[in-house]
Amino acid sequence: MCNEIYNFEAWINIVEPFPGESISHFLGRFERANLLTGYQIGKEAGVGAIVTRWKKLYLNPFPTQQELEALANFVEVATEKLKEMLPVKGMTMKPRPIKLCAACYAEQPYHRIEWQYKDKLKCDRHNLRLLTKCTNCQTPFPIPADWVEGKCSHCSLRFATMAKRQKPR
Repeated sequence: MCNEIYNFEAWINIVEPFPGESISHFLGRFERANLLTGYQIGKEAGVGAIVTRWKKLYLNPFPTQQELEALANFVEVATEKLKEMLPVKGMTMKPRPIKLCAACYAEQPYHRIEWQYKDKLKCDRHNLRLLTKCTNCQTPFPIPADWVEGKCSHCSLRFATMAKRQKPR
């Protein structure tokens, strides 16, 4: 039996973070671009299974500088860019329910970390209440890492379309 050793860095597809993107959404995009799992990313980065927790926005304990540097090295993104995907210091985050501003998503389709702040109930840009479930079938949103096509996992309603039913705050 042959033990193959892969040099991931030789073929890694670089994924550029979006402004304010959540770590969950970024990791999901990186996984798909490189045909990897969160577990494989953590293993190759040398941080272990913690990456699978970060995909779910479970950030307690908060990522250490060492963990972020190791992940940054593997995904080839600056450590400071990864820090921007995490809640700002002193801000309490709530990993569930997953929140969405459909109007923002229609403009730029990705999950923002600020939507998950505990006290964040509305989108400051659009002055609309953040959604926590599909406006059609009431299914809660899956973790942002799983947002492949930007639509409800149950009824397939596009996130961008949900903006029509998003209420003013």
